[in-house]
Amino acid sequence: MDCIIIEDQAPARRILEKYIRDIGTLRLKATFSDAIAALEFLQNEHVDLIFLDIHLPKISGLDFLKSLSHPPRIILTTAFQDYALEGYDLDVVDYLLKPFSFQRFVKAVTKARAIYQQNDNHGPAPDPSGSSDLFVKSGYEYIKIRVRDILFIKADSDYTEIYLTDKKHLTSESLQYWENYLNKNQFTRVHKSYIVNVDKIRKIVGNQIYLIDQHTIPIGRVYKEPFMDKFVN
Repeated sequence: MDCIIIEDQAPARRILEKYIRDIGTLRLKATFSDAIAALEFLQNEHVDLIFLDIHLPKISGLDFLKSLSHPPRIILTTAFQDYALEGYDLDVVDYLLKPFSFQRFVKAVTKARAIYQQNDNHGPAPDPSGSSDLFVKSGYEYIKIRVRDILFIKADSDYTEIYLTDKKHLTSESLQYWENYLNKNQFTRVHKSYIVNVDKIRKIVGNQIYLIDQHTIPIGRVYKEPFMDKFVN
């Protein structure tokens, strides 16, 4: 996703710039210390995400947001928690309370990316090759994985397990979340408890999917016909 930073404090800008470099799934197009300059930039440039400080000179971040007729996804940043409710009334993606950790930053960006891939009709389409990276929260860690390396995702009570060739990661996201987040031309729901990477399918026998490794995935009755129509017939 293309993003910009609107932040009048240099230390806070540097932290956001570092986090954006570290996460690897964002492209920083510009940084601004006030909203007026950002407005001029947005008249000619498209962005998918704005990191927006609430307390800015000349015009506040919230007033700037209200002035946008078709705002992109917004992640608010501020040192004052009292503005969170008003921010959510403006349909922002998330609210980062300074000082925030890289882990909290990753969580906000993951939410923004899920919305971007599910709803965006103007930006670039999700990568059909599945070559992009994502961060998954596993326990107290955020682990970077290649999307194309995912074999399948399995629901486990209130959690999901992401299976790779040599390991698996337990995450707190629901199976519905991953169904909405991942590219539907590469990942598909085949069972109430399973999403499979179609690139990893070796063969289909009856109601069983055999993957390129030793795993076998069941096909649920209600999922079989749409799955076969889209990927087999």
